[in-house]
Amino acid sequence: MGTSSTFDGPNNDRPLVPSFVDDSDRDGGAGDDAGEGQDGADSDSDSGDGEHVLAAPPLPPLPPPGPAGRFTAPRANFTTFARSGGTDRRSLGRAVSGYVRSSMGSPRSAAQRMGTARASGGNVVRMLQSVQANGIAETLRELNLTALAGRPIEEVFAGLADYVCPEDGSIDQGIARNAFIETITDLAEAGITNIDGLTPEQMTTVFELYVAHTIEARICNDIGTKAVALPANPAAAQKVEDMLHDFILRGVTDAVARSGSNIQTLSPDQINGFVTSVYEDAFQILQAMGDAEAAR
Repeated sequence: MGTSSTFDGPNNDRPLVPSFVDDSDRDGGAGDDAGEGQDGADSDSDSGDGEHVLAAPPLPPLPPPGPAGRFTAPRANFTTFARSGGTDRRSLGRAVSGYVRSSMGSPRSAAQRMGTARASGGNVVRMLQSVQANGIAETLRELNLTALAGRPIEEVFAGLADYVCPEDGSIDQGIARNAFIETITDLAEAGITNIDGLTPEQMTTVFELYVAHTIEARICNDIGTKAVALPANPAAAQKVEDMLHDFILRGVTDAVARSGSNIQTLSPDQINGFVTSVYEDAFQILQAMGDAEAAR
């Protein structure tokens, strides 16, 4: 992969938020009045000793719990698929379609659960646009990462991981970050070796790989945590992982094609909507693909 070479990380004086990072999906939906109390009232209160204390805004209500046992059937089907060493495509189809339909409730709900991945997905698009429009040297200079200039593309992308998928310790952020790292390992196989010569098609490929890895990780985290380790034969275990990844990547590729969008020309205002629609369409397509496999 090429990322084992030494890299001391960015300097302390790096900009905290580069131009291609957008936090609009990370604020938990807080509006412009997040610093005020209900009904627009000032949230300052008197502590009793003449000092004003800023009261915390009211927390949003917790979402209702999902139906009991909504993961049971998809988990059972995924386990059957894993035990088959990747040969039981019907069980794979039932697992994926059941996950979207029953575990998540709908493709839209499944996409909404990918909030952190969607936010980082927008950053992936912005980063690719910056590199394609300004060159990698200028992008690295903006981030005080000039030491990475001229290094292999895998090292450069690894150095950008903190900006594309900043760590916060949550499972969701871990999924997004690991997906970006997995995408880096796929670059050479995808024929992407010249970061300064990214074509529109290669930009799309990087984005598709990232989205597929996030969905794959989310599904495995929910219904396949133990199942992927079931095959005793390492080759069979690898086949299970490869088949799941290829299945999901096909759905994501179709979703991006359905969007009819060119990543290179998306405006800043279009990026978040594009990423969200890709996730929703991908889950819809995966559900249909799963149903088709299960019906064979």
